[in-house]
Amino acid sequence: MLESPDDIFCFEFCPSDPNIIAGGCINGQIVMWDITTHADRIENIKVGGSRSKKVTLKPLFLLEPESNKEVMYIRHCAVSSIENGHRKVITDIHWLSDTFEINRLGSVFENRSGISCQLATCSADCTICFWDIRPQKALTPQPTEKKKEESIEIPFDVPSTFLHLDLSWKPFSKIRLSKGETTLDHCPTKISLSDDTLLYKEQDKAAAQDKAVKAGEARPYQNLEEGLANHLEPIDDFCTKFFVGTEEGEVIYTDWKMERDPETGRFMRTRLWAAEWRNVNSVIKDEMAFSTPTAKKPVSLYTVHDGAVHTVQRSPFYHDIILTVGGWNVAIWKEGVMTGPLLQSCCAPKRYTSGHWSLTRPGVFYIGREDGYLDIWDLLEKTHEPAQSQNICITMITCVKPWTFSAKQQFIAIADYFGTLHILEIPWTLSHPSTNEVSSIHYYFEREVKHLEYVEQRKKIREQEKKDMKLEIEKKKVKMHQKSKEQMEAELKMEYESYLELERNVLVNLGLIKVKETMSYVEMV
Repeated sequence: MLESPDDIFCFEFCPSDPNIIAGGCINGQIVMWDITTHADRIENIKVGGSRSKKVTLKPLFLLEPESNKEVMYIRHCAVSSIENGHRKVITDIHWLSDTFEINRLGSVFENRSGISCQLATCSADCTICFWDIRPQKALTPQPTEKKKEESIEIPFDVPSTFLHLDLSWKPFSKIRLSKGETTLDHCPTKISLSDDTLLYKEQDKAAAQDKAVKAGEARPYQNLEEGLANHLEPIDDFCTKFFVGTEEGEVIYTDWKMERDPETGRFMRTRLWAAEWRNVNSVIKDEMAFSTPTAKKPVSLYTVHDGAVHTVQRSPFYHDIILTVGGWNVAIWKEGVMTGPLLQSCCAPKRYTSGHWSLTRPGVFYIGREDGYLDIWDLLEKTHEPAQSQNICITMITCVKPWTFSAKQQFIAIADYFGTLHILEIPWTLSHPSTNEVSSIHYYFEREVKHLEYVEQRKKIREQEKKDMKLEIEKKKVKMHQKSKEQMEAELKMEYESYLELERNVLVNLGLIKVKETMSYVEMV
């Protein structure tokens, strides 16, 4: 049982060492745990004994009362500063890969330490923060006497792995999402970095486990200062763009990197053209402002969900394919395609609350609903609706997570609103891909990209046709008003003759002239 100063809203195991856990609190603080000394209790390894006895894995809060032992509570070893961090609940947290690291300007460098040392978080206070767990170099050395006065005795059962972060940890970079020139901001709920797919690749599972074993032996997080290098080689071709899902159903595509403005010399975020894709296919411009610096730059923004976005996840098979779940629909995006999603489902009978890609089949993903049903989508079978639905519980599904136990067995963990964890076995048809499924799904995505391009071309053609029709109508109106001088004189003469005829008839009717005198009157006129 992991203790924390407040309710935990999200958490993630460190990819370099699964004994290191980071969690986001509802009050905006980040909590760190180190359960290295308790790893053997979680693994539940029994040496010796009869081979016929099967080991039954149970949670500690169920196992301990049966054995008449006290439940083990593990206290957090560090918590971030509440003054310098997020102001509201942390909605998502991600470890950055151990292959790179970034600085406060967003530039990417190689990670020489070989372990994950940085995190990214988003919060309901409309900010995205980047954190570093390594001790920062002090600008001014503090006297030793002051250090002794401020030193606090550490409980014997709390590891000192992240003692340097406790109550003083603050982000080194912060991004604020602003809605143009208004005072309102976009509220991020989920983020997806460009390296998230590396954590789900099946072929890297064994390597990750070996790395975790080595990390447990070497304890790299005990010597974090060794990873601070003064001169790091930059990575120029690294993609620094990432996706953000908001509380209003928007999907934002932005960049964390800052570039120097040639006019002012200040560092600003990379320029991206902004487009908003709505059901009426309207295109508008939006801007993004950052807390540091305060300059505003456009970003790409799409509005396709009619509710808060609960899932933003990259495909484990295609690095540029992203799944978003929010409101009553699902959308699949391709990075670099600015016209809209490749797939957008129709409104579901109930709200979608979570989702996850299949780890072994590229065309399958699982979507949890608020009524306790799990929708299974299979793009090889159907692309307009779920292939099947399965009832899991009677309340809202809050999290869906598949995992491959072995080559023949795959499970899926489903959590609900009541705090119940359901673990089900995935059937063979949904866990084993068909022949050439990777290429088939890839061809489907490419076909949808071409379809979007065709639709955009047709829009441009229709708009040009409308403009041409308007021009023709205006030309016809102009032609009607543009008459020659002879035509105008002839029309005036006819009107004058008709007026004389009317005048003669009036005079005849009044008896002022006689019919015989008509000719002389006309000649006189």
